Amino acid sequence: MSFWKSFSENVGMFFEGAFDVKNRSTGHIKNEADETMDQFMILCFGDYLGIDLPTTYYALELLPYLAEDIEDWQSRMLFKKSIWEEKAGKLDMDP
Repeated sequence: MSFWKSFSENVGMFFEGAFDVKNRSTGHIKNEADETMDQFMILCFGDYLGIDLPTTYYALELLPYLAEDIEDWQSRMLFKKSIWEEKAGKLDMDP
């Protein structure tokens, strides 16, 4: 009885993993969206992280639209060892 129970659970997990495309694809899309937003925020507000950029003065016009996202972005960036480390790792490059 135990063999059949574990066998049916394993078969169920196999089919769940094989056909659960929605959760996997939305996870990839969310990661790409976060990565793109992080790069955009670095270009606009890099001075918050100590990166001097000449575009910061002009990016201040975007501040009212991005104010809600800045705190989350800043905490995500501060916990990374290197800002470009993940991107270089995905492309098999040494940062």
